[in-house]
Amino acid sequence: MGWLWAIIVGFVLGVIAKAVIPGKQQIPLWLTTVLGILGSIVGNAVAGALGIAETRGIDWGRHGLQLAGAILLVYVGDMLWVGMRRQKQKA
Repeated sequence: MGWLWAIIVGFVLGVIAKAVIPGKQQIPLWLTTVLGILGSIVGNAVAGALGIAETRGIDWGRHGLQLAGAILLVYVGDMLWVGMRRQKQKA
């Protein structure tokens, strides 16, 4: 069941990240989901390092860091995706 939640959370974070980033992102939905999952993992690691991984109630700090990680990775992933597609078209 953990993998299912990871996919759902990754999808939701990836879609939110795409909505927050200005402009149109050209990465496919599957890559958005993967980057959302990775962003969630990065956010959890940063939250753990800051000592806010688990708190009483809703972990707003951890969730904010997960979203920030997803935004960063979707932004960078989109830049790389567009660059790779341009390289492919030139060849």
